[in-house]
Amino acid sequence: MNASIASAAAQPETAHHWVYSFGGGGADGDATMRNLLGGKGANLAEMSRIGLPVPPGFTITTEVCTHFYAHERTYPDGLTEQIDNALAKVAAITGKTFGSTDNPLLLSVRSGARVSMPGMMDTVLNLGLNDVTVEALARLSGDERFACDSYRRFIQMYGDVVMGVDHELFEDALGAAKDKRGVELDTDLTAEDWRGLIAQFKAIIEEEAGEAFPQDPFDQLYGSVGAVFKSWMVPRAITYRMLHDYPETWGTAVNVQAMVFGNMGERSATGVAFTRNPSTGEKSLYGEYLINAQGEDVVAGIRTPQPLTRKAREEAGVSSPSLEEAMPAAFDEFTKYCDALEAHYHDMQDMEFTVEDGTLWMLQTRSGKRTTKAAMKIAVDMVSEGLITSDEALMRLDPAAIDQLLHPTIDENAERQIIARGLPASPGAATGEIVLTSAAAEEAAAAGRDCILVRVETSPEDIHGMHAAKGILTARGGMTSHAAVVARGMGTPCVSGAGALRINNDTGMIAAGPTKLKAGDVITIDGASGEVMLGAVTMQEPELTGEFSAVMEWADATRRMTVRTNAETPADAETARKYGAEGIGLCRTEHMFFDGDRIVSVRQMILADDPADRQKALDKLLPMQRGDFKQLFEIMAGLPVTIRLLDPPLHEFLPRTDEEMEAVAADIGVDADLLRERTQELHEFNPMLGHRGCRLAISYPEIARMQARAIFEAAVEAGNATGSLVEPEVMVPLVATKAELDFVKKEIVAVADAVMAEKGVTIPYTVGTMIELPRAALRAGDIAQSAQFFSFGTNDLTQTTFGISRDDAGQFLGTYERLGVMEKDPFVTLDQDGVGELVKIATERGKAVSVDMKMGICGEHGGDPASIGFCETIGLDYVSCSPFRVPIARLAAAQAALRVKQSDGPGAS
Repeated sequence: MNASIASAAAQPETAHHWVYSFGGGGADGDATMRNLLGGKGANLAEMSRIGLPVPPGFTITTEVCTHFYAHERTYPDGLTEQIDNALAKVAAITGKTFGSTDNPLLLSVRSGARVSMPGMMDTVLNLGLNDVTVEALARLSGDERFACDSYRRFIQMYGDVVMGVDHELFEDALGAAKDKRGVELDTDLTAEDWRGLIAQFKAIIEEEAGEAFPQDPFDQLYGSVGAVFKSWMVPRAITYRMLHDYPETWGTAVNVQAMVFGNMGERSATGVAFTRNPSTGEKSLYGEYLINAQGEDVVAGIRTPQPLTRKAREEAGVSSPSLEEAMPAAFDEFTKYCDALEAHYHDMQDMEFTVEDGTLWMLQTRSGKRTTKAAMKIAVDMVSEGLITSDEALMRLDPAAIDQLLHPTIDENAERQIIARGLPASPGAATGEIVLTSAAAEEAAAAGRDCILVRVETSPEDIHGMHAAKGILTARGGMTSHAAVVARGMGTPCVSGAGALRINNDTGMIAAGPTKLKAGDVITIDGASGEVMLGAVTMQEPELTGEFSAVMEWADATRRMTVRTNAETPADAETARKYGAEGIGLCRTEHMFFDGDRIVSVRQMILADDPADRQKALDKLLPMQRGDFKQLFEIMAGLPVTIRLLDPPLHEFLPRTDEEMEAVAADIGVDADLLRERTQELHEFNPMLGHRGCRLAISYPEIARMQARAIFEAAVEAGNATGSLVEPEVMVPLVATKAELDFVKKEIVAVADAVMAEKGVTIPYTVGTMIELPRAALRAGDIAQSAQFFSFGTNDLTQTTFGISRDDAGQFLGTYERLGVMEKDPFVTLDQDGVGELVKIATERGKAVSVDMKMGICGEHGGDPASIGFCETIGLDYVSCSPFRVPIARLAAAQAALRVKQSDGPGAS
């Protein structure tokens, strides 16, 4: 017996239920015990309870896995006794005995976490075979070849999974045997061939592992159980959990089940099936099977599976018979169970089955993974069919996956030559020639050539090139870097932080590992996966369906919070309105300063020696800004528009390199040395905490006055043009004290009064602030005496709370997540315990001053479903996100409202 499982844990645990049996028409557990039994175990129990033919077995709970890792890979007291009792139950149902040399009970050992993790953990089949029991199996089945095939499969799987022998060594030996016999398929080998391979496989194990393949069935069982628990922590499983945000603490269950054999001849088969098409959502049986095979053969690609239905076979042009034609009785029984399971679970099911000598067995069912398009159709269809309610349909959809519907994507059948990987910073895929500068991007776009802007990192200066490019690729930066944030706002695919890239702007050369590229070479980026591919890759365009509209209507009728967008260009605003935005929650006016001749005027303003010269430059900018705001007001047609005054440090608008200095100096008519001197004066060691936000408006109030005049004059013009009342919301950034807000607000109010007097109209407006500093959150009660709204800028609030620069965080946050130091990147999902606590405090203190004070969130977290859920719980009025994330936010806000309603918590409508 395995020593680690036989030995007691240091801390005895009495009378605890570690093992749950199922089969024979009953079960100890049920579908509600998913966290304890894992998804597979809970569903096996449930199928047994509702009378489906399930091979009997038992589930070792996820608590054992937790104990296993918490107690130096030992097992709790009482486990062996419970396993023995469970084995006795299986023996009673099957009439077979584990380890018997006359009528042996053979087992499968499979993992089963609470969520599906396909292929991530290990499985062992045909357990219990040895040199003696294989002869009993041959005698009982009357098929020596089948018995020997089953034994060699077990030795191969056990050697790989439990003993750590490279599976390729077994495959090489198998391939050599087939070559020697002159055959292609495993099924063409004879019993004699298998006996020879059995001997070879055992020899390989002894040589590679340094010990013999175990003949004791109990050693085999405990070795396999331990291997499955250990597979919870193999690299592929860890990576999968990180990608899907599944906690390590969940653990996996282990399911031990009586073997049934699909490889007992031409009356046996194994297969997988979905009750509906997982790609399209069509209500039709979808799947494939193999005659005379075991389960792994279907997915291993050794043999080509056959369609389940005659219709699918005919559509595929396949000559081999479908299951419907080859085994009609088993097929009819199977379709009956498919209907029963979908009706029982009220969801599309993914099932595994085996036909053993004409008898059908159901091995597994689970909610099937599906594309977003299919998920939408299935949800809407099931509401129409009366299987689920619209609330249930909303709750089972993944808001983040809606991105798949809004952007071009890589064709799933396309060949990909991946040369680098980065972070999936902005969804969608794009193909184009490499350009290394924004100017080159504009030139390419003007010539009608698609391009990918490839930079070490981007800055606000790159906004022209980012607009011109079809995609953006950076070597540095995280999910909330400048490139990522701007790209998401524009709906442009972006891969950031591709650290393997080596970019040489002087030579125009790029190295991606062994691949050498240059400007003009064509690449493809996938902003959903972070992959960078060589050459052009086939794309598929997004397609919004009637199901999408139906889901969005349900979401809008359910949610409490409104959803706005972050936008400063007409294109962004129109896109956001198309996707259902209910206003603009953040217009970053600095993004408007880079277009056309504006940057010249901005630079003249920055370089001015006195307020009079500064005002001349501002006078040139005024009509441009007024036109910008008028367009946004008209597109929003009476919906709220929040305009943030100039926020970034002035040096960001000035050139950096000597070459750029000379060009800009000539462009604006100043001496290059003067430009260098002024740039040096404005240089800041930590610009994020420097001369920016309201500090600029206090130092240079004429800038705030110009922007305020542009806003109010645009409101008058847009109101006259559309007939809709425009109520601008003027936002003062980076306020830390009430005094700062009072100073800037006084300037804004003075301009508003002047414009209203000049125009002879009343302009309803509000002045508020962006809460992005911890002090502002803590002193929100004071600030609320002057502010008429709060907008939480959680990008900067996260930076200032953690003391982390989001542009540099990519260098270590991935390590933090991998090591469990930090559960999630706080720039992607709001840190509820720290940053969220500050938002909650500010909300409560602001509402205490003015209960009707409008409050929202406008950082990148405004498009993150988990963060939106938090916003609902603390009662914020709206979230604001980039245009292409508006549908995501609408659905996430609806789900958040439903969750709060169910818990009857704060913010419930």
